[in-house]
Amino acid sequence: MLAYGVPADATDEYIRIGESTAIESMKRFCRAMVEIFSEQYLRRPTSNDISRLLYVGQKRGFPGMLGSLDCMHWKWKNCPTAWARQYTGRSGKPKIILEVVADYDLWIWHAYFSLSGTNNDINVLESSHLFSDLTQCISPPVHYVIQGKEYNTGYYLADGIYPKWSTIVQTIHEPRGPKKKYFAMKQEACRKDVERAFGVLQSRFAIVAGPVRCWRKEVMHDIMTTCIILHNMIVEDERDLTAPIQIETETLSPEVEMVIDENTRFQDFISRYGKIRNREAHIELRNALIDHLWEKYTNSEN
Repeated sequence: MLAYGVPADATDEYIRIGESTAIESMKRFCRAMVEIFSEQYLRRPTSNDISRLLYVGQKRGFPGMLGSLDCMHWKWKNCPTAWARQYTGRSGKPKIILEVVADYDLWIWHAYFSLSGTNNDINVLESSHLFSDLTQCISPPVHYVIQGKEYNTGYYLADGIYPKWSTIVQTIHEPRGPKKKYFAMKQEACRKDVERAFGVLQSRFAIVAGPVRCWRKEVMHDIMTTCIILHNMIVEDERDLTAPIQIETETLSPEVEMVIDENTRFQDFISRYGKIRNREAHIELRNALIDHLWEKYTNSEN
């Protein structure tokens, strides 16, 4: 049912159990997968993981890149009539949105699945917990250099609908000049990682590719989470782990942070919150990446 998307009654003769028993078995399997393997396969990036991501991003011309960000819509066939308008977007069909961050080998580092199809990618981003760890200073540190300037916050590649934050790097709409055209080409090529992750996830688990026939959101959440966990298991088995690991600093532990008084912590939180949503920092980072990529390109040509 997960891999091929077949209805429960189509498996009666093969597994020799009733339709209701097959559905209940799938629900319990998904719940067990979520409870047992979520901590390992849906974890936040550790210092080793970030070191590997930074190494690969440097090789691809984007130092400091932690992955690509985008959303996918899952059609809800059996959405209750009372909820239909709440979950119906511009497509005219009820849907639920999945927000994902994927890296170069299609490992899904962040998955947020709950909002209705009436929302857009910006609403999902504001509701998700993607940057909450960063604002609370409990995420592993990120250090890299672009054009001689040091940065301590990683970023994600995204399309044009996302806001201009210092943690998001967008492409350039209608780029002019060779430098900006080359940057747009490289950014769009690397951002396809998340699109490929969606495609591979749907090809491996057909239940995610077609309309979901469940009635309850909790069951849909478990099914989607299980598919992502199994997908990451496959990626872990097949990916290349030859990238070097270099841990530069230690992560600030919550115990150390607790000794700071509440007022100082709140001020630090507001400061980090403002830095993430700094439009000038976004433009400065993108311009630095444009110059970095162009310099790398011209040096390779010479």
